[in-house]
Amino acid sequence: MAIRYEHIKTCKQSGARLGKIHTPHGVIETPAFMPVGTQATVKTLSPEELKQMDAHIILSNTYHLFLRPGYELVRQAGGLHRFMNWDRPILTDSGGFQVFSLSEMRKITEEGVHFRSHLNGDKLFLSPEVAMEVQNALGADIIMAFDECPPYPAEYDYAKQSLERTSRWAERCLTSHARPHDQALFAIIQGGMHEGLRRQSATDLTSMDFPGYAIGGLSVGEPKPLMYEVLDYTVPLMPANKPRYLMGVGSPDALLEGSIRGIDMFDCVLPTRIARNGTVMTSNGRLVIRNAKYAEDFAPLDPKCTCYTCTYYSRAYIRHLIKAEETFGIRLTSIHNLHFLLDLMRNIRQAIVEDRLLNFRDEFFVQYGLNDNDRGF
Repeated sequence: MAIRYEHIKTCKQSGARLGKIHTPHGVIETPAFMPVGTQATVKTLSPEELKQMDAHIILSNTYHLFLRPGYELVRQAGGLHRFMNWDRPILTDSGGFQVFSLSEMRKITEEGVHFRSHLNGDKLFLSPEVAMEVQNALGADIIMAFDECPPYPAEYDYAKQSLERTSRWAERCLTSHARPHDQALFAIIQGGMHEGLRRQSATDLTSMDFPGYAIGGLSVGEPKPLMYEVLDYTVPLMPANKPRYLMGVGSPDALLEGSIRGIDMFDCVLPTRIARNGTVMTSNGRLVIRNAKYAEDFAPLDPKCTCYTCTYYSRAYIRHLIKAEETFGIRLTSIHNLHFLLDLMRNIRQAIVEDRLLNFRDEFFVQYGLNDNDRGF
Protein backbone atom coordinates (compact mmCIF):
# COMPACT_ATOMS: atom_id res chain seq x y z
CA MET A 1 0.00 0.00 0.00
CA ALA A 2 1.31 3.46 -0.95
CA ILE A 3 0.48 5.07 2.39
CA ARG A 4 -0.90 4.13 5.78
CA TYR A 5 -2.57 6.44 8.30
CA GLU A 6 -1.77 5.71 11.93
CA HIS A 7 -4.05 7.33 14.50
CA ILE A 8 -2.17 8.06 17.72
CA LYS A 9 -4.46 10.16 19.86
CA THR A 10 -7.63 12.25 19.90
CA CYS A 11 -7.49 15.45 21.96
CA LYS A 12 -10.03 15.08 24.77
CA GLN A 13 -10.61 18.83 24.89
CA SER A 14 -11.06 19.55 21.17
CA GLY A 15 -11.46 16.30 19.21
CA ALA A 16 -8.36 17.09 17.10
CA ARG A 17 -6.40 14.11 15.77
CA LEU A 18 -2.72 13.31 16.29
CA GLY A 19 -1.39 10.86 13.75
CA LYS A 20 1.28 9.71 11.33
CA ILE A 21 1.04 9.14 7.60
CA HIS A 22 3.53 6.50 6.51
CA THR A 23 4.71 6.99 2.90
CA PRO A 24 7.44 5.52 0.66
CA HIS A 25 9.63 8.56 1.43
CA GLY A 26 9.08 8.85 5.15
CA VAL A 27 6.60 9.65 7.88
CA ILE A 28 4.42 12.78 8.06
CA GLU A 29 3.44 13.76 11.60
CA THR A 30 -0.07 15.23 11.62
CA PRO A 31 -1.63 17.73 11.79
CA ALA A 32 0.90 18.95 9.22
CA PHE A 33 1.44 22.06 7.13
CA MET A 34 2.90 21.48 3.66
CA PRO A 35 5.11 24.25 2.22
CA VAL A 36 4.21 24.84 -1.42
CA GLY A 37 6.93 24.26 -4.02
CA THR A 38 4.85 25.15 -7.07
CA GLN A 39 7.55 24.67 -9.71
CA ALA A 40 9.56 21.97 -7.91
CA THR A 41 11.03 24.52 -5.51
CA VAL A 42 9.79 26.33 -2.43
CA LYS A 43 10.54 29.89 -3.49
CA THR A 44 14.05 31.05 -2.42
CA LEU A 45 14.65 28.05 -0.09
CA SER A 46 16.83 24.99 -0.54
CA PRO A 47 15.66 21.47 0.36
CA GLU A 48 18.32 21.44 3.08
CA GLU A 49 16.82 24.55 4.69
CA LEU A 50 13.36 22.98 4.62
CA LYS A 51 14.74 19.91 6.36
CA GLN A 52 16.43 22.06 8.99
CA MET A 53 13.04 23.56 9.86
CA ASP A 54 11.62 20.02 9.85
CA ALA A 55 9.20 20.17 6.92
CA HIS A 56 7.90 16.61 6.62
CA ILE A 57 6.30 17.03 3.18
CA ILE A 58 6.09 19.63 0.43
CA LEU A 59 3.57 20.20 -2.36
CA SER A 60 4.28 20.71 -6.06
CA ASN A 61 1.94 21.81 -8.82
CA THR A 62 0.94 19.51 -11.67
CA TYR A 63 -0.32 22.33 -13.89
CA HIS A 64 2.92 24.32 -13.75
CA LEU A 65 5.20 21.28 -14.16
CA PHE A 66 3.00 20.09 -17.05
CA LEU A 67 3.76 23.40 -18.80
CA ARG A 68 7.45 23.45 -17.91
CA PRO A 69 9.76 21.67 -17.83
CA GLY A 70 7.29 18.96 -18.92
CA TYR A 71 6.55 15.70 -17.17
CA GLU A 72 8.60 13.57 -19.58
CA LEU A 73 11.73 15.45 -18.61
CA VAL A 74 10.98 14.92 -14.91
CA ARG A 75 10.40 11.22 -15.63
CA GLN A 76 13.79 11.05 -17.37
CA ALA A 77 15.38 12.68 -14.32
CA GLY A 78 14.09 9.82 -12.17
CA GLY A 79 10.99 11.56 -10.86
CA LEU A 80 10.36 14.69 -8.87
CA HIS A 81 12.26 13.56 -5.77
CA ARG A 82 15.52 13.15 -7.70
CA PHE A 83 14.90 16.12 -9.98
CA MET A 84 14.63 18.54 -7.05
CA ASN A 85 16.85 16.63 -4.58
CA TRP A 86 14.11 16.13 -1.97
CA ASP A 87 14.00 12.69 -0.34
CA ARG A 88 11.00 13.28 1.92
CA PRO A 89 7.32 12.93 0.91
CA ILE A 90 5.82 15.03 -1.89
CA LEU A 91 2.17 15.72 -2.75
CA THR A 92 1.19 16.92 -6.20
CA ASP A 93 -2.16 18.54 -6.86
CA SER A 94 -4.02 17.65 -10.04
CA GLY A 95 -3.89 21.01 -11.80
CA GLY A 96 -7.66 21.38 -11.60
CA PHE A 97 -7.69 24.52 -9.46
CA GLN A 98 -5.16 26.31 -11.68
CA VAL A 99 -6.98 25.38 -14.88
CA PHE A 100 -10.34 26.53 -13.56
CA SER A 101 -8.86 29.80 -12.30
CA LEU A 102 -7.98 30.65 -15.92
CA SER A 103 -11.72 31.36 -16.50
CA GLU A 104 -11.66 33.15 -19.88
CA MET A 105 -8.88 30.91 -21.21
CA ARG A 106 -10.53 27.51 -20.75
CA LYS A 107 -13.52 25.40 -21.82
CA ILE A 108 -14.90 22.59 -19.66
CA THR A 109 -16.30 19.45 -21.29
CA GLU A 110 -17.15 16.04 -19.89
CA GLU A 111 -13.96 14.73 -21.46
CA GLY A 112 -11.73 17.28 -19.73
CA VAL A 113 -10.65 20.91 -19.93
CA HIS A 114 -9.31 22.68 -23.00
CA PHE A 115 -7.26 25.71 -22.04
CA ARG A 116 -4.52 28.05 -23.17
CA SER A 117 -1.17 28.23 -21.44
CA HIS A 118 -0.75 31.38 -19.37
CA LEU A 119 2.89 31.36 -20.52
CA ASN A 120 2.56 31.48 -24.31
CA GLY A 121 -1.09 30.91 -25.24
CA ASP A 122 -0.56 27.35 -26.53
CA LYS A 123 -3.72 25.23 -26.72
CA LEU A 124 -3.54 22.43 -24.13
CA PHE A 125 -5.80 19.78 -22.65
CA LEU A 126 -6.09 18.24 -19.19
CA SER A 127 -8.39 15.37 -18.30
CA PRO A 128 -8.51 12.80 -15.50
CA GLU A 129 -6.39 10.46 -17.63
CA VAL A 130 -3.81 13.13 -18.53
CA ALA A 131 -3.62 14.32 -14.90
CA MET A 132 -2.89 10.74 -13.82
CA GLU A 133 -0.29 10.25 -16.56
CA VAL A 134 1.49 13.45 -15.54
CA GLN A 135 1.39 12.67 -11.80
CA ASN A 136 2.49 9.09 -12.35
CA ALA A 137 5.51 10.46 -14.21
CA LEU A 138 6.25 13.03 -11.48
CA GLY A 139 6.21 10.23 -8.90
CA ALA A 140 4.87 12.04 -5.81
CA ASP A 141 3.89 9.95 -2.78
CA ILE A 142 0.40 11.48 -2.73
CA ILE A 143 -1.41 12.55 -5.89
CA MET A 144 -4.77 14.23 -6.36
CA ALA A 145 -7.77 13.34 -8.49
CA PHE A 146 -8.65 15.81 -11.24
CA ASP A 147 -11.62 17.82 -10.02
CA GLU A 148 -13.68 20.84 -10.93
CA CYS A 149 -13.34 23.61 -8.37
CA PRO A 150 -16.38 25.91 -8.58
CA PRO A 151 -15.94 29.61 -7.78
CA TYR A 152 -17.45 31.37 -4.79
CA PRO A 153 -20.29 32.02 -4.76
CA ALA A 154 -21.66 29.16 -6.89
CA GLU A 155 -25.36 28.62 -7.47
CA TYR A 156 -26.81 25.34 -6.23
CA ASP A 157 -27.43 23.89 -9.71
CA TYR A 158 -23.92 24.71 -10.91
CA ALA A 159 -22.34 23.32 -7.73
CA LYS A 160 -24.38 20.12 -8.14
CA GLN A 161 -23.35 19.61 -11.76
CA SER A 162 -19.76 20.36 -10.81
CA LEU A 163 -19.58 17.87 -7.94
CA GLU A 164 -21.22 15.15 -10.05
CA ARG A 165 -18.65 15.71 -12.79
CA THR A 166 -15.91 15.62 -10.13
CA SER A 167 -17.24 12.23 -8.97
CA ARG A 168 -17.23 10.85 -12.52
CA TRP A 169 -13.74 12.21 -13.07
CA ALA A 170 -12.57 10.66 -9.78
CA GLU A 171 -13.70 7.25 -11.00
CA ARG A 172 -11.77 7.77 -14.24
CA CYS A 173 -8.71 8.77 -12.22
CA LEU A 174 -8.92 5.54 -10.23
CA THR A 175 -9.19 3.51 -13.43
CA SER A 176 -6.22 5.18 -15.14
CA HIS A 177 -3.91 5.46 -12.09
CA ALA A 178 -0.92 3.29 -13.04
CA ARG A 179 1.04 3.29 -9.76
CA PRO A 180 -1.37 2.57 -6.87
CA HIS A 181 1.32 0.47 -5.15
CA ASP A 182 3.59 3.46 -4.45
CA GLN A 183 1.42 6.54 -5.08
CA ALA A 184 -1.69 7.23 -2.98
CA LEU A 185 -4.53 8.84 -4.93
CA PHE A 186 -6.72 11.22 -2.90
CA ALA A 187 -10.22 12.27 -3.98
CA ILE A 188 -11.51 15.82 -3.49
CA ILE A 189 -14.89 16.53 -1.90
CA GLN A 190 -16.67 19.44 -3.59
CA GLY A 191 -20.21 20.88 -3.40
CA GLY A 192 -19.69 24.58 -2.78
CA MET A 193 -21.26 25.97 0.39
CA HIS A 194 -24.25 23.60 0.25
CA GLU A 195 -24.45 20.97 2.99
CA GLY A 196 -26.54 18.52 1.00
CA LEU A 197 -24.13 18.67 -1.94
CA ARG A 198 -21.08 18.17 0.30
CA ARG A 199 -22.84 15.13 1.72
CA GLN A 200 -23.57 13.82 -1.79
CA SER A 201 -19.96 14.35 -2.86
CA ALA A 202 -18.58 12.62 0.24
CA THR A 203 -20.95 9.68 -0.25
CA ASP A 204 -19.98 9.30 -3.91
CA LEU A 205 -16.25 9.41 -3.25
CA THR A 206 -16.02 7.36 -0.06
CA SER A 207 -17.87 4.56 -1.86
CA MET A 208 -14.85 4.33 -4.22
CA ASP A 209 -12.47 3.70 -1.28
CA PHE A 210 -9.63 6.13 -2.02
CA PRO A 211 -6.55 6.05 0.26
CA GLY A 212 -7.29 9.60 1.45
CA TYR A 213 -9.72 12.49 1.04
CA ALA A 214 -9.41 16.23 0.60
CA ILE A 215 -11.86 19.09 0.99
CA GLY A 216 -11.67 21.42 -1.99
CA GLY A 217 -13.52 24.59 -2.90
CA LEU A 218 -12.80 26.39 0.38
CA SER A 219 -10.56 29.40 1.05
CA VAL A 220 -11.74 30.75 -2.32
CA GLY A 221 -13.10 34.05 -1.04
CA GLU A 222 -15.85 32.96 1.33
CA PRO A 223 -16.01 34.42 4.88
CA LYS A 224 -14.16 32.32 7.45
CA PRO A 225 -17.29 31.55 9.52
CA LEU A 226 -18.76 29.95 6.40
CA MET A 227 -15.59 27.90 5.82
CA TYR A 228 -15.69 26.62 9.40
CA GLU A 229 -19.40 25.81 9.04
CA VAL A 230 -18.67 23.72 5.94
CA LEU A 231 -15.86 21.93 7.82
CA ASP A 232 -18.17 21.24 10.75
CA TYR A 233 -20.54 19.19 8.60
CA THR A 234 -18.06 17.82 6.03
CA VAL A 235 -15.21 16.43 8.15
CA PRO A 236 -17.48 13.92 9.98
CA LEU A 237 -18.38 12.47 6.55
CA MET A 238 -14.72 11.53 5.91
CA PRO A 239 -13.32 8.12 6.92
CA ALA A 240 -11.63 8.19 10.33
CA ASN A 241 -8.95 5.72 9.25
CA LYS A 242 -7.64 7.82 6.34
CA PRO A 243 -5.91 11.20 6.01
CA ARG A 244 -8.05 14.33 5.76
CA TYR A 245 -6.62 17.23 3.77
CA LEU A 246 -7.93 20.81 3.64
CA MET A 247 -6.65 22.40 0.44
CA GLY A 248 -5.30 25.95 0.14
CA VAL A 249 -5.48 26.96 3.82
CA GLY A 250 -2.48 28.37 5.70
CA SER A 251 -3.29 31.31 7.98
CA PRO A 252 -2.48 30.59 11.65
CA ASP A 253 -6.10 30.94 12.76
CA ALA A 254 -7.37 28.59 10.03
CA LEU A 255 -4.66 26.01 10.79
CA LEU A 256 -5.79 25.96 14.41
CA GLU A 257 -9.51 25.90 13.64
CA GLY A 258 -9.02 23.23 10.96
CA SER A 259 -6.97 21.03 13.30
CA ILE A 260 -9.64 21.34 15.98
CA ARG A 261 -12.19 20.08 13.44
CA GLY A 262 -10.14 16.97 12.64
CA ILE A 263 -8.06 18.00 9.60
CA ASP A 264 -4.66 16.30 9.20
CA MET A 265 -3.02 18.15 6.29
CA PHE A 266 -2.93 21.75 5.05
CA ASP A 267 -1.12 23.64 2.30
CA CYS A 268 -0.95 27.27 1.21
CA VAL A 269 1.30 29.71 -0.66
CA LEU A 270 0.54 32.34 2.01
CA PRO A 271 3.82 32.26 4.01
CA THR A 272 6.09 32.73 0.99
CA ARG A 273 3.71 35.03 -0.89
CA ILE A 274 3.40 37.58 1.91
CA ALA A 275 7.13 37.21 2.62
CA ARG A 276 7.85 38.58 -0.85
CA ASN A 277 5.85 41.68 0.08
CA GLY A 278 7.78 42.16 3.31
CA THR A 279 5.06 40.82 5.64
CA VAL A 280 5.96 38.34 8.37
CA MET A 281 4.06 36.37 11.00
CA THR A 282 5.30 36.77 14.56
CA SER A 283 4.13 35.61 17.98
CA ASN A 284 2.61 39.09 18.40
CA GLY A 285 0.83 39.13 15.04
CA ARG A 286 1.67 40.25 11.53
CA LEU A 287 4.53 42.69 11.03
CA VAL A 288 5.05 44.71 7.81
CA ILE A 289 8.81 45.17 7.73
CA ARG A 290 8.62 47.85 5.02
CA ASN A 291 7.14 50.29 7.53
CA ALA A 292 9.33 53.25 8.40
CA LYS A 293 9.20 52.57 12.15
CA TYR A 294 11.54 49.59 11.65
CA ALA A 295 14.28 51.58 9.88
CA GLU A 296 16.37 51.82 13.07
CA ASP A 297 14.98 48.76 14.87
CA PHE A 298 17.82 46.32 15.54
CA ALA A 299 15.69 43.66 17.22
CA PRO A 300 14.94 40.36 15.42
CA LEU A 301 11.64 39.97 13.56
CA ASP A 302 10.34 37.96 16.53
CA PRO A 303 12.40 37.84 19.75
CA LYS A 304 10.73 34.51 20.62
CA CYS A 305 11.67 32.86 17.30
CA THR A 306 14.64 30.52 16.88
CA CYS A 307 14.78 30.51 13.07
CA TYR A 308 17.94 31.38 11.10
CA THR A 309 16.60 34.83 10.23
CA CYS A 310 15.78 35.82 13.81
CA THR A 311 19.04 34.35 15.13
CA TYR A 312 21.30 36.46 12.91
CA TYR A 313 19.50 39.46 11.39
CA SER A 314 17.68 42.59 12.53
CA ARG A 315 14.45 44.24 11.44
CA ALA A 316 16.44 47.25 10.21
CA TYR A 317 18.65 45.10 7.98
CA ILE A 318 15.77 43.08 6.57
CA ARG A 319 13.79 46.27 5.91
CA HIS A 320 16.79 47.66 4.03
CA LEU A 321 17.01 44.50 1.89
CA ILE A 322 13.28 44.47 1.10
CA LYS A 323 13.25 48.18 0.23
CA ALA A 324 16.32 47.68 -1.97
CA GLU A 325 14.61 44.68 -3.65
CA GLU A 326 17.46 42.38 -2.69
CA THR A 327 16.66 38.67 -3.02
CA PHE A 328 18.32 37.90 0.30
CA GLY A 329 15.63 39.92 2.06
CA ILE A 330 12.91 37.74 0.51
CA ARG A 331 14.87 34.63 1.52
CA LEU A 332 15.05 35.81 5.11
CA THR A 333 11.33 36.64 5.37
CA SER A 334 10.38 33.36 3.64
CA ILE A 335 12.57 31.31 5.99
CA HIS A 336 10.99 33.01 8.98
CA ASN A 337 7.36 32.61 7.85
CA LEU A 338 7.73 28.92 7.02
CA HIS A 339 9.55 28.27 10.29
CA PHE A 340 6.76 30.09 12.12
CA LEU A 341 4.00 27.91 10.63
CA LEU A 342 5.91 24.65 10.99
CA ASP A 343 6.63 25.57 14.62
CA LEU A 344 2.93 26.35 15.11
CA MET A 345 2.06 22.86 13.86
CA ARG A 346 4.57 21.32 16.30
CA ASN A 347 2.88 23.24 19.11
CA ILE A 348 -0.55 22.12 17.91
CA ARG A 349 0.59 18.49 17.97
CA GLN A 350 1.99 18.92 21.48
CA ALA A 351 -1.24 20.56 22.67
CA ILE A 352 -3.16 17.53 21.34
CA VAL A 353 -0.85 15.24 23.33
CA GLU A 354 -1.62 17.30 26.44
CA ASP A 355 -5.41 17.49 25.73
CA ARG A 356 -5.31 21.30 25.75
CA LEU A 357 -5.69 22.44 22.15
CA LEU A 358 -8.65 24.77 22.84
CA ASN A 359 -6.64 26.47 25.58
CA PHE A 360 -3.64 26.73 23.28
CA ARG A 361 -5.79 28.27 20.54
CA ASP A 362 -7.21 30.92 22.86
CA GLU A 363 -3.77 31.77 24.28
CA PHE A 364 -2.28 31.96 20.79
CA PHE A 365 -5.01 34.26 19.50
CA VAL A 366 -4.61 36.67 22.42
CA GLN A 367 -0.84 36.78 21.91
CA TYR A 368 -1.19 37.05 18.11
CA GLY A 369 -3.65 39.92 18.50
CA LEU A 370 -6.61 38.24 16.82
CA ASN A 371 -10.02 39.28 18.11
CA ASP A 372 -13.28 37.50 17.27
CA ASN A 373 -13.81 39.64 14.15
CA ASP A 374 -10.30 38.88 12.83
CA ARG A 375 -10.89 35.18 13.42
CA GLY A 376 -14.15 35.25 11.52
CA PHE A 377 -16.50 34.83 14.46
